Amino acid sequence: MLRTAMFRLTIGLLASLMLMAVETAPPASVVMDAARTAAAAQHKSIFLIFHASWCGWCKKLDQFIEIPEIKPIIDKYFVQARLTVQEQGAKKSLNNPGGDEVMAQAGGKYNSLPFFAFLNEEGDTIVNSVRPGEGNAAARNIGHPVQPQEVDWFLVMVKKAAPAMSPDEAKILENWLRAQKK
Repeated sequence: MLRTAMFRLTIGLLASLMLMAVETAPPASVVMDAARTAAAAQHKSIFLIFHASWCGWCKKLDQFIEIPEIKPIIDKYFVQARLTVQEQGAKKSLNNPGGDEVMAQAGGKYNSLPFFAFLNEEGDTIVNSVRPGEGNAAARNIGHPVQPQEVDWFLVMVKKAAPAMSPDEAKILENWLRAQKK
């Protein structure tokens, strides 16, 4: 009986450790190393997205990227990488350790989600989703681009990060973003 209890305790402990291991996100450095390696091998820029499970606009951005007309364009020019940040409580284990630091390096410290940046093959920021302020307006993160000025900034970003993108490909991105329901 004691053996059975010890066996069950051991199995329970192992199962708990396995669940914890599955729920632990990889360090941001591992995600970034993989993105840089893939980008260098494919001669592409990195589309780095910072997101969280609770972020509705993050889900909208992910849905946009997966649209059948959009995905081939994104995949042609970018290696996608995602880092989970700003999770709280029971979901804190979803955060990629070091993700906040990478977000700050990309210019996203103190910004809302989704925050994203386009990086070169070495991982240096080309441009990020903080739209410069105009006049007295402060610079702001565009998040998932919906408003006309946000779509404008996204298109500027894409042109900087993928200068070989054709006008027709850029127009497909623009048309979908401008036509989306707000």
